[in-house]
Amino acid sequence: MALSMIEFGEWMPDQAGITGAIQDAYNVVPQAIGYGAFPDSVDFSASASENLTNVFATKYGGTTTLFASGTTKLFKFDSTDLGLDDVSKSGGYTTADRFYFAQFGQKLIAANGNAKLQVWDLGGSTAFADLASAAPTAKFVTVVRDFVVAANTSSATSTVYWSDINDETDWTPSNTSQSDSQFIPDGGDIRGITGGEFGVVLLEKAIVRMSYVGSPLFFQFDTIAKNVGCYESNSVVQHGNLTFFLSDDGFYMTDGQSVVPIGAEKIDRYFFTYLDQSKLNQMSATVDSVRKIVLWQYTDIFAKKKIIMYNWQSKKWSEGETTTTYLSSAASAGTTLEGLDTYGTMDSISTSFDDRLWAGGKFVLAGVSGAKIVTFTGSPKAGYITSGDIGNGNQSIVMLAKPKVDTGSASVSVASRQLLNQVPSYGTAVSADSENRASLRSSGKYHRVRVYPSGSNWKTAVGVEVDIISQGGR
Repeated sequence: MALSMIEFGEWMPDQAGITGAIQDAYNVVPQAIGYGAFPDSVDFSASASENLTNVFATKYGGTTTLFASGTTKLFKFDSTDLGLDDVSKSGGYTTADRFYFAQFGQKLIAANGNAKLQVWDLGGSTAFADLASAAPTAKFVTVVRDFVVAANTSSATSTVYWSDINDETDWTPSNTSQSDSQFIPDGGDIRGITGGEFGVVLLEKAIVRMSYVGSPLFFQFDTIAKNVGCYESNSVVQHGNLTFFLSDDGFYMTDGQSVVPIGAEKIDRYFFTYLDQSKLNQMSATVDSVRKIVLWQYTDIFAKKKIIMYNWQSKKWSEGETTTTYLSSAASAGTTLEGLDTYGTMDSISTSFDDRLWAGGKFVLAGVSGAKIVTFTGSPKAGYITSGDIGNGNQSIVMLAKPKVDTGSASVSVASRQLLNQVPSYGTAVSADSENRASLRSSGKYHRVRVYPSGSNWKTAVGVEVDIISQGGR
């Protein structure tokens, strides 16, 4: 018996299966070689008094504090009872927009486009308050070097504002202040900003770098991409000096010097085919720095909540399905054995006790589901990987499959076709036996093999070995 190895390479639904491109990588995480398990979401907090739209974790003085936002309230997580305490400014907020957050030293600053920038002092606030009387009412906020930077107000949608150096309360330009603003005339509305040593301003039809140059201009604005812009504000996410975003023709990444397409001829056409454009504003994005992936959540045309993932090191993609409302990141304080009682019993807690969630201060992949914060720390979701078409166009039969799954097993199903214009139809999945053999019998000229990894601790699905025997014709 001669077995042929099919390696699980790149998932590229924009390419035909006959090219050999992987056709499905569902509820799995892209890795350098093969695909890994994608954990399910589990409840982390009790319910807030309204549905949530974002989560943000701060760290200051060795203390981790977790905040969340709804459309009209801001909340602080209480680790003693898992509650979300309303810490909004008096009167709350009137908005349907998401809050965006940025930490500036001891201060947490929040923006939603309908209230003045909000501030929480991590050293002792009991409620959010207006940052300053002169602070802008901006949609977006970040930190660039030693400045708080905000952008997109109702009266100046293409203007960037920044505070005085090391003073988040001073927003009035003067001879003694470095606070100022810059109108960007040729890129449309600002859709997002990211910070660090330099800023990246994402407009509808341009990407602009914001660099500190000192007096008298303070910041220099250079267009690094023209006619490439941000399609949706909620698609913007940053990791280190990299900013990821969705443009009107696909997904991109920028390091502040160049703008690079990352989904072209791989997943861009697929994404826009199934994206529900009417719910684009429900999109969200975050980074899982442990797995080196960027994740975007969106609603598809079948009303499903989908996640599309990109590994920026291996440059591979995958997708999944979720019940979360929005993605974000979170962190927890350290939890003692006695403190675990707050989360349930030893039998009811689905997150592994070895998970970094319990270590405290470690950022984890998270999100919100309705009025609760959730973390992606549960058991592996049921997923599968589907090969491209195998076969040389002559009649053949798939007799056997041996899945290659590290620390796990798998079931295997096959779809066989006579012609490439036929829709693949998969047979019943067959579980691999104790010798890791799945006996099959599927006849056709072209075959796709689908592998369903299983086991509570499976790590990587590398590929599958198959036995294909030529059949004579009459």
